[in-house]
Amino acid sequence: MTQGAATPLPPPKERRRLREAGSLSRDQVAERVGVTSETVRRWEAGRTTPKGQKRETYARLLAELTAAEEPTPETEEPTGVTAAATTATPSPKAAAIQEPEPPTAPATTTATAVVEREPVPAPEPVAAAARARTAAEAFDALYTHAAPFLVRQTYLLTGRRILAREAVERAFQQAWQNWPEVAVDPDPAGWVRAAAYEYAMSPWHGLRPGRREPEAPPATPEDRELLGALLDLPPVYRRTLLLYDGVGLDLPETAAETEASTPAAANRILHAREAVAGRLPDLAVPEQLHRRLTELAGSEKLDAPVSTVVRSGGERRTRFWTRAAVAFTVFIIGATALTVRVAPTHYEPVPAPGSPIAGVPPLTGPEPLTPADLELRKELREKLSGGPERLTPSTE
Repeated sequence: MTQGAATPLPPPKERRRLREAGSLSRDQVAERVGVTSETVRRWEAGRTTPKGQKRETYARLLAELTAAEEPTPETEEPTGVTAAATTATPSPKAAAIQEPEPPTAPATTTATAVVEREPVPAPEPVAAAARARTAAEAFDALYTHAAPFLVRQTYLLTGRRILAREAVERAFQQAWQNWPEVAVDPDPAGWVRAAAYEYAMSPWHGLRPGRREPEAPPATPEDRELLGALLDLPPVYRRTLLLYDGVGLDLPETAAETEASTPAAANRILHAREAVAGRLPDLAVPEQLHRRLTELAGSEKLDAPVSTVVRSGGERRTRFWTRAAVAFTVFIIGATALTVRVAPTHYEPVPAPGSPIAGVPPLTGPEPLTPADLELRKELREKLSGGPERLTPSTE
């Protein structure tokens, strides 16, 4: 699904780590690559991927930062060992709200299969069908693996059950539309989680009519108090606290997903913990806060729709908006053609305003009737009702 000629890049988290290890700011990296600092932020968060000449320049810069590092064997271990150890030992916080990583096939099996037997190229229709079937199966596996946990996380973020389901459904539909990018992402579940959080925290939901109607609160008073304390936090603080103390991400990952610096993310976590502990003193310990967040998320029965329904719904929405865009384009073209057809093709001078003419008597109305005229009108009305006498023959 990726182009073979593209220059390889390290994962987004490794890009951020290399930049911070080289003591470079985003503005400095953006100046050297020729982009804006916001673009570098999105590259490090995994939202977008550089292409073309920008990708080659960015890859050379990261290669220079990698070469500049000189780890000591006694004090530092390679990045691959650290990543492997982190993957092999998942954080205990993430076990309750976020699912463990799905198992992957060993690399030795794949390598042996490639060496022993070279695959026979299938016909183009069969190969295309196999690729489509594999993509759908991979999407269904990711959805089954992550959707139930994401719905509970989004509920803690918004406090609304319907909005949580809708946000996760839209996020997976967006992932299906961008599946070539999501399939090669180092953390597909994180990609979908970021999209779900962005949709759930959009300020436009406040304008929806159903948003003004309150939903049923949690069953127990403790859960209601904890959910109220979370919803009283600013959205960015709430999201950072949920990622760190609820999902179980480490501090650099939390900072990267919230598109903030590591010190800023740490300050947000501290302030959010203080605000929650001010209302619930029993949750001043981070372990207790994580346990209560897990219990609150698990107390709600939030079921996600079937993956096939999500995929078909996303495809229908894509077809609808595509047809609407085509229809709107055709309408604009037709209106433009009609305007060109009926518009004048040459300049038509405006008639000069008229000038007054002297010597014309003023316009007056009829003069009043004289007594003689009144007498004549009366006589005509009385005697000539049947017509003139010359036209009415006499019987004498």
